[in-house]
Amino acid sequence: MKLFALNRELEFVPIKLVLHKNGLTNLFAMKNNKTVAETLANEKYSRLLPEVCRPYPNALNERLGEFLYRLKMNGDMFYLRFLNEYGDNTYCDFAVAEPSKSKGLYCFVIGDEVRYIGRSHDPFEKRFNQGYGHLSPKNCYRDGQATNCHLNSLIAQHWAQIACYVCPLENDNEIDALERALIRRLQPEWNIVLNR
Repeated sequence: MKLFALNRELEFVPIKLVLHKNGLTNLFAMKNNKTVAETLANEKYSRLLPEVCRPYPNALNERLGEFLYRLKMNGDMFYLRFLNEYGDNTYCDFAVAEPSKSKGLYCFVIGDEVRYIGRSHDPFEKRFNQGYGHLSPKNCYRDGQATNCHLNSLIAQHWAQIACYVCPLENDNEIDALERALIRRLQPEWNIVLNR
């Protein structure tokens, strides 16, 4: 697949992704390395302290994920206040089939339409296998990786149709400039949603 940016023709080659599992839900509930009190001590969550202490005075010593999952199961939408806006989506777990030490640009395509353009200064293998492909429960939270959650959930929804392509490049400044140029020119739907 060829894409054009900054007077250059860029050759994107397909990269095979392997699905390990789809339909992953309640990932946020697995974050249990901190208590509710330890989490509320963090600046990003401290303003929620009064809202927890009044209705849930016994919750401070509970594991965070367990507490939030209990709230969700009881229909109490307060649990969402701890999560980023994509933190309770349905996800998948996937990886790059062949190890790749290259870095550069990548895109997700459905049919003939580029849905997302991204860049990686790390090897593609790391970007997919540790970033988008394998989410940690921490990603779901306000101080986690909202972009990883959003993109992973979109990939999960479209797994049967999605294709991934990479364009290996070496120079980080060039990678950044070409990514910006491609996003401006193509305006991929998923990039626009992520940048609102």
